Amino acid sequence: MTTEAVQRVQVGEIEIAYETFGRREDPPVLLVMGLATQMIGWPDDFCRDLAGRGYFVVRFDNRDIGLSTHLHDAGAPDVMSVLGGDTSSVAYGLADLADDTIGLLDALALDRVHLVGASMGGMIAQLVALRAPERVATLTSIMSTTGDPSVGSPNDAALGVLLAPPAGDRDAAIQRVVDTYRVIGSPGFEFDESALRDRAGLSFDRAYDPAGVARQLAAILTTPDRTPELRKIAVPTLVIHGAEDALVNVTGGRATAAAIPDCDLLVVDGMGHDLPRAVWPQLLDRMTALFARAG
Repeated sequence: MTTEAVQRVQVGEIEIAYETFGRREDPPVLLVMGLATQMIGWPDDFCRDLAGRGYFVVRFDNRDIGLSTHLHDAGAPDVMSVLGGDTSSVAYGLADLADDTIGLLDALALDRVHLVGASMGGMIAQLVALRAPERVATLTSIMSTTGDPSVGSPNDAALGVLLAPPAGDRDAAIQRVVDTYRVIGSPGFEFDESALRDRAGLSFDRAYDPAGVARQLAAILTTPDRTPELRKIAVPTLVIHGAEDALVNVTGGRATAAAIPDCDLLVVDGMGHDLPRAVWPQLLDRMTALFARAG
């Protein structure tokens, strides 16, 4: 089975939208995307390149983003109050997003997958590996962190774009994405503004829900430090991080790799908090070598 059409499946009370690349009979890879980013944050060509190496690739929209269920009735959390310790407006935690991910594996009858998460997706992937280790063949955590507040912190400019008020219309939303990635993107690689604008426009057209993004952010802010638990992960693991990441400082990646036994660490010079096309071959080489190591 080869398809790139959006499909939907029910996972508890959440409907999850997903797409697949490659042949169903090949080893499965599940890609988990991060905060405020739809599954198209895993570029089509990246997914096709991975599938072309002999893998069945699945990408999906987390709850509250893209074409999956948005919890509109939960309202927008008060992020500043959450930062101050008041969690009364928080709708869910990252553990719920991990359970959504495990439920997607059940719904797609994927017993065991190579699990790859970026940013918040890396946090979710870490939790899946802890909550359902038998479902994870390998773990790849990209530009993510452990939840320890002493590592992985954004710089002031990145924090500013993260907490900026939402855009009011399509043009403003597209410009906000461009402005954001000028801050958090990869200074060592070409800034592809045209591709970024295209993806931002498509994301807006698929779904624009600032309150949903705020609910995801609140889930990150209220999830405890995973460092002690990460020491229990026993599957082959790769941590990838950009040396120039302004949103999740490279100390977060280094701490993740230090916490997980026998973990490989790849720090990419010039890479920020995105996936520039020029680094895809290196990332895919390291990921598929990890997959092969696990058989």
